[in-house]
Order: sequence, then C-alpha cells, then structure tokens
Amino acid sequence: MAFASKSIPPILKAVALSLCGIFLLDSMGAIIKHLGPHYPAPQLSTLRNLFGLVPSLIVLLASVGFAGFAASFRMRRWKLAIGRGFFVTFAQFCFYTSLLHLEYATATTLSFAGPMFVTAFSVPVLGDRVGVWRWSAVLIGFAGLIMIMQPGSDVFSLYALLPVLAAAGYAASAVTVRLITEPVPSASINLLSTFGALIGAVGVMLATDGYVPIASALDLAWIIAMGAAGGTGVLFLIMAYRLTKPSNLAPFDYFGILFALALGWIFFDEMPLDRLLPGVVFIVAGGALIIWRERRQKAE
Repeated sequence: MAFASKSIPPILKAVALSLCGIFLLDSMGAIIKHLGPHYPAPQLSTLRNLFGLVPSLIVLLASVGFAGFAASFRMRRWKLAIGRGFFVTFAQFCFYTSLLHLEYATATTLSFAGPMFVTAFSVPVLGDRVGVWRWSAVLIGFAGLIMIMQPGSDVFSLYALLPVLAAAGYAASAVTVRLITEPVPSASINLLSTFGALIGAVGVMLATDGYVPIASALDLAWIIAMGAAGGTGVLFLIMAYRLTKPSNLAPFDYFGILFALALGWIFFDEMPLDRLLPGVVFIVAGGALIIWRERRQKAE
C-alpha cells in the first residue's frame, strides 16, 4: 500500500485531530442539551467526568503499559493537576445549566470568550507581558459578547452570563496547566484533572439537586456517549497540540461555532443568527487578533 500514515504531514494530522476533537465536544454539548430537561447539571457533569476517564485511561495504558502506569503519575505538582479539575467543575456547571435556557449555538458562541480570559489570566498567573494589541483584542471580543447578550434589552437573560463564566473556568484550567512543567504524559495530567472534576461534580450534585435515577437504557446510552465524546474530544485536542504549535491550530477553534449552528439546527430546530450577528464576528476577530499577535511575536 502506498498510503502510509507517515507520509501525512504532522500539521495536517494535527488539524484533522483538532477538528474531530472540536466536533466531538460540540456533540457532547448537544447530548447534554438533550438530557438536560430530565437530569440536573451537576449529575450530568458527574457522569460526563466518570465516563470521560475511560478514553484517557485507555490512551495512557496504551502508551506506557501497565508497568509504567504508576510511574506516569509521579509529578511534583500532582495536587495542582487535580485542582485544575475544580475549575472544570465550575465551568461544566455553568455551561450545562446555560444549555437549558439558551439556544445551543448561542451558549456555545458565548463560551468562546476563552481566549480573552486566557490572555487576562496569563498576566497574574504566568507573569506574561500583554501589550496593547492583545488587550485591544480582548476588548474587541468583549464587545462581541455584549452584542450577543444585549444587556438592558428585552431579550437579555442572566443565563447568558453562564457560558461566559464557563469560559473563565476553562481558561483558568488551561492557564494553570502551564505551571506543570514536568515531563509526564499529557494523559496523566488529563486523568488527574478529570478525577478532580469528578470529585467536584459529586460534591455539587450532593449539595444541590442530588441524583435522579436514569430512566431508561436509551438515556444510559446517551450518557455513555456523552462521556465518551467529551473524553475522546479532549484527548484528540491534546494529541493535536502535541503535533504542532498551538497558534497553528487556534484558528480552527472557531469551527466549533459552525458545528454548533449545524447541530442546533438539525436536532433542536434552532438558527439564532439574528441573536449572534454581528457579535460573533467581533468574538472571532478578537481571537484572530490574539493569534496574529502571538505569531508575530514568535517570528520577531
């Protein structure tokens, strides 16, 4: 056979993995919106993290084997790896709740405030220097969020703040992972963080609505698919970002908005373009400006 995987450039593999990962995460969100009317958000977060452990566990065992499994978790900052999961718990609770009250594409688009929060958090946490260009990008993206949320209008809802808070939680998790500089497998960090998110989700579930029994085998299948899609999607993104520079993949993140629009239209008969435009253009423009500036700085 002339078609060997080694002949495929790493950048193309990375883009393919990234797009697959983004689609799987959007699919997970669609399943959560489907299940949300029947099960509380903390319970869905708990089950997503529980079943999401499986893909990371399989990948880690495949890469290091049973003999090296325990050694792969020997890291000085293991508490930080687990602690990152609590940021994820907060983000999941906010995002999953928002899906019950907003159009799917609207909630997903608002969650794309992540790059702005990553830029802002990198200053106090990592000591990064953020110049005028990147702060301008943050302001442009923030203007887009305001346009979509429309505070002060009849269509404004406090639930529109939840995806933005979710973006802040995911961004905090993304920034703090850069503090773990030890040469350990990415799957090990992901497993510990998912375990932390599972602990946090169980705590929130017990403190709020409690556990609702799974009503049917079909619901159980959807729940397993939710966890598998989320866990596999995250792993695909980790694999993609290990194949090339993050700045090469960042522009493809916004395919998530297109995937969300398609899934919302197909499964929920939603097409909230009047709500999203022109705000989504500002959000994408702000993210693109951050990406451009990072590439420019690395080239200098």
